[in-house]
Amino acid sequence: MIVLTPISLLQGGTLPTLAQPTIIAVAVAYFLVVAAIGVWAARRTRSASDFFVAGQGIGLWTMAVAAMAATLSGFAFIGGPGLMYSLGMGAVFIILPIGVSGTLGAWTMAKRIRLLGEARGLITVPDAIAARFNSRLARGLAAVAMLVAIIGYMATNILALGLVIDAIFGSGLFAGLWIGMAITLAYSVSGGILAGVYTDLFQGAVMSVASVLVFLFTLKVGGGDAGFAGTILPVDAPFLAPWGKMTPLAALSFFFVFGIGSLGQPHVVHKFYMLREPRKLKWYPLIMSVAVIISLLLFIGVGLAVKSLVVRGELPPLERADDATPFFLLRFTPLLLSAVVFSGVAAAIMSTVNSFMSVGAAALTHDLPIAFGRKVTNELFWGRMSTVVISIVATVVAGASGTLVAFLGIFGWGLFASTLVPSLAIGLNWSGATRAGSVASIATGLVVTLVFETLAFLEVFTFPAGVTATALALVSSLLVFFVVSWFTRHSAAATLDDDVRFVMEV
Repeated sequence: MIVLTPISLLQGGTLPTLAQPTIIAVAVAYFLVVAAIGVWAARRTRSASDFFVAGQGIGLWTMAVAAMAATLSGFAFIGGPGLMYSLGMGAVFIILPIGVSGTLGAWTMAKRIRLLGEARGLITVPDAIAARFNSRLARGLAAVAMLVAIIGYMATNILALGLVIDAIFGSGLFAGLWIGMAITLAYSVSGGILAGVYTDLFQGAVMSVASVLVFLFTLKVGGGDAGFAGTILPVDAPFLAPWGKMTPLAALSFFFVFGIGSLGQPHVVHKFYMLREPRKLKWYPLIMSVAVIISLLLFIGVGLAVKSLVVRGELPPLERADDATPFFLLRFTPLLLSAVVFSGVAAAIMSTVNSFMSVGAAALTHDLPIAFGRKVTNELFWGRMSTVVISIVATVVAGASGTLVAFLGIFGWGLFASTLVPSLAIGLNWSGATRAGSVASIATGLVVTLVFETLAFLEVFTFPAGVTATALALVSSLLVFFVVSWFTRHSAAATLDDDVRFVMEV
C-alpha cells in the first residue's frame, strides 16, 4: 500500500546497533519458526496452483491478516513513526485511506477475481486483465510493468532487511543483504505463496500484539492524549494541526494516491485468488481494517511520544527521523518487547519480499510466455527457477546506491498504481471499458511514471508542492482509460465474454 522502506534510511543510513543476546535470541527464534513454516508448506506444494495461489485453500482470517502483513511491511514500524515525528498529524493522511481501501478492494475486485479464477483457472493479476479484455497485449504490458516495479520494490525491501539484520547480528550490510535474501528465498522456493501466507499470518499476529503493547508504553511516557497536546502545542502548534506540517494539497494528494493506488498493488490483489470460501468476503473489509488499525497504533504512538520527549528535553532532536522507533524501544520499553518488534520488522519485510517473489515469478513464467503465444510446460519448476533469478537480480540492485534504490521503490509503487488500477478496479465493474482503453492506460501509466519519476530523481524537473509523479501518472492513466474507452465504445461488447460478464454481474 505504501512505500515500504524509509527513504532516508535507504540513502546510506544505518539502524542503531541492536546486537544484544536477548534480541539475537528472539531473532533466531523468529527465523526458526519461518523455516518450520517453509518445510511444512513445501510438503503441500505439488502444483503450479499450489505454488502461486495456495491451491485456493486459504481461509478468510488467514488471507486478511496475510494481506495486512504484506501491505504494511517494515514501514509501519520504522518509516511510519519517523514520518509522524517529522510531519506531525499530516502523516496520518498516508494511513487514513486504510479505512476505505479494504472495503474498496473487496467491493470492486475480490469476489470477481476469485470467481474468475475458479471459472477459468486463473492464477495471476495479468490473467484477470487478459480475461476481462481478451487481450494478450494488455496481459504482456501488465506483466512487463509489474516485473519492472517488482525489481525496484524488492530492492528497497531487501536493502531495509539487510540493514535490520546488520543491526541485530552485526553482520555488515553486504552480508545482511544476502543472509536476509537466502532465508526468504529458502522458504519461498520450497513452499511458494503458501509458505509466504502462513509466515505473514504468524508475523501479523505477533506484530499486532507487539504494536498494542508499544502503544501502551507510548501513552505512559507521553501522558496520554492530553499529555501529548499539552507538551507539543505550546512549542510546535503546527505539528498537531489538521494538516500537520504539510500543505492541504500534499495531504489530500497522499490520501488520493494511497487510497486509490492501493487497489493496484498486486501482492494484495493476488491473494484474492487464494480464498477458499468467496461467500465470506463480506467480512474481509472489517477484518483487514481492524488488523491494520491495531498494527498502526505503533506508527502514531511512537511518533507522538518521541516528539514529546524531544520537546521536554528528555531526548535530543533526532538526526534522522527513522531512528524514532529504535530509540524509543531501546530506552522506554522492556528489552524483550524491543527484541520482538525488531525481529518482527525483519519478518515483516521478508513477508513482503516473498509476496513479490511469487507475483514476479508468475509474471515471468506464466504471463509473458502466454502473451507471446506460448505456454511453459512445467510451471512449478520454472516458477521456482524464476523466483531465484528475480531474487538475485533484486539483491544485486539492493547493493547499489541507497539513493538509487529509494528511487526504485517509489517508482515501483507508482507503477503498480498507474498501470493496474484502471484495468482491474474499474474494468471489472464497467462493461463499457474496452481493450483499447486498457492497453492505452497501462502504456500511459508506464511511460508517465518512468519519465516523470526519472526527471524528478535527476532534479531536472520539480513538481509544485503537494504534487507527485505517482499522482500525475495515476490521474493520467485513469483519464486515458475513460477517454479511449469512450472513443472505442463500439467495441465494448466484443471485448466482454459472456462468462466474464456473468461474473461482473453476480
